[in-house]
Amino acid sequence: MNWHFLTFFGDSMLLLPCAAIIFIILMLSPTCRRQTWEWTLLFGGVGAVVCVSKLAFMGWGIGSRTFDFTGFSGHSALSASIWPVLLWLLCGRFSSPVRRVAVVAGYLLAAVVGYSRLVIHAHSTSEVITGLALGFVVSSTFLLLQRGSHPPRLSYRKIAAALVLPLILINTGSAAPTQGLLERIAVTIAPIEKPFVRADLHTKPAVSSSLSH
Repeated sequence: MNWHFLTFFGDSMLLLPCAAIIFIILMLSPTCRRQTWEWTLLFGGVGAVVCVSKLAFMGWGIGSRTFDFTGFSGHSALSASIWPVLLWLLCGRFSSPVRRVAVVAGYLLAAVVGYSRLVIHAHSTSEVITGLALGFVVSSTFLLLQRGSHPPRLSYRKIAAALVLPLILINTGSAAPTQGLLERIAVTIAPIEKPFVRADLHTKPAVSSSLSH
C-alpha cells in the first residue's frame, strides 16, 4: 500500500483547490447563494482552528505531552471537511442513494487519509482523531443544513471540468510547503528564534500546557 500517495489526498496542495471548486460550483448556482456562504464560513473556520493550533505550539510550545498533541492534523481535518461535500456536489445529478454512497465514500477516504498520517509517522493518534472529528463536524454540519434541498445538477461536461485540476494535482503529487510556511510565521510573531518541535514537547517541562494535566 502506497501510504504516501494516499496521504496526498489530504494535502492542501490538492484540497485548497478542491475547496475553491466547491465554492465556485455553489456560487454559480442561482439557488445556492446561502449554501455558498455556509460553506465559506464553515471551511474558513476549520482552516483557522487548525492554523491557530499549530502556531500555538510552534510559537509558544502550547501542546499536550500526555496526549502527544502539537496541533490538529491538517490533512485529516481538510479531508474530512472537503471530500464528503465535494463528492456530494459532483453527484448532484444522480439519485439520492447515489449521493449518499458518495458522501460515505468521502468519509471513508478522509478516514484513510487520517490513518495514512499515522502509518508514515506524520502525526500522533490524538492529532489525527481530533483533526478528523473537526473536519467531520464541518462537512456533516454543511450537509445537514442542506436537508430538503437538492445539490446543483451538474452536466457531465461540468463534472469533468471540476475534476481536471484535482486529477492534474494528484498526478504531480507535489506537496504544499504548509509546514515551512507556518514555521516562518511562528518565528515572526512569537518571541522565539526557532519553532518548537515535537521533541521539545517531551523533553522540556515548560513546553506542556494545561492540556497536559
